[in-house]
Amino acid sequence: MFDYAEFTTRNIGFVTLAQQEALRRAHVFVCGTGGMGGAVILALARAGVGRLTICDLDAFELSNLNRQVFANLATIGQHKAEATADQLRQINPEIELEVLHGDWTDQADRIVSCTDVVVNGTDDLGASLLLYRTAKTHGKPVIDSYASPLPSVYVTRPTDPAPEIRLGYPTAQTAWNALTDDQRAVAFRAEAEYILIHSASAFHIDLDLAGEVAAGRRSRMSFAPMVLTSGMLMAYEALNILTSTPSKTDCRGWFLNPYRARVERPQNALISAILRPIVRRKLAKMMAP
Repeated sequence: MFDYAEFTTRNIGFVTLAQQEALRRAHVFVCGTGGMGGAVILALARAGVGRLTICDLDAFELSNLNRQVFANLATIGQHKAEATADQLRQINPEIELEVLHGDWTDQADRIVSCTDVVVNGTDDLGASLLLYRTAKTHGKPVIDSYASPLPSVYVTRPTDPAPEIRLGYPTAQTAWNALTDDQRAVAFRAEAEYILIHSASAFHIDLDLAGEVAAGRRSRMSFAPMVLTSGMLMAYEALNILTSTPSKTDCRGWFLNPYRARVERPQNALISAILRPIVRRKLAKMMAP
């Protein structure tokens, strides 16, 4: 027979009994159950989080096997969120799950209003804007990761500027579901610029292929160690919030460089200003046909 106390007994020491009970009562919304989102979901479920709302648009496919924790030969062709929920119930049969498909956008206000933490596991700009805007309205924190070759994490609290403001996306006056291709492209370049200024990512990826991704000529690259590590960093931040554990991670975030065994934090304003024109020229060169 399943017993929650026995299931979570080895957590104690990392968390207190009171914190474990807080996790049991907690509710987290994870938007996207693929790479990073799936890794977050797995960690939260095994940590004993009692209630999850999860959503996704897609079904698992063969190319997901390289990095997505709930993708396997048995789940290929199955809806990602539904297949994920089935596996979560095999970990904790008492877990409360709400599973949504593409219709989650119609229910975003309801979902976010009753959750403790929002985790952004989607790579769609419009969906991300909806998440951040709704979370801001309801005073909820959002945990996210950059589209970076290095694992990363950042936490946007209710008083912090959302990425569209902080990174200067041209989307502030546009509905989340009315974005143009040009707006998406500019927003993607703004994120790429931030990544190149504030991390050593350029030294750890094929820049020619990265340029094709930035220019929209090829699908985004993903690598299991990077994806899974980012998901675990995001899970730590969610657990910190749920257990009221202090964290120094802020809305600017940080990068974990496993190649150089170091944490890379945002540059100061002066260095950023010096690097920005250099990075912009590099991006333009990378994206040139």
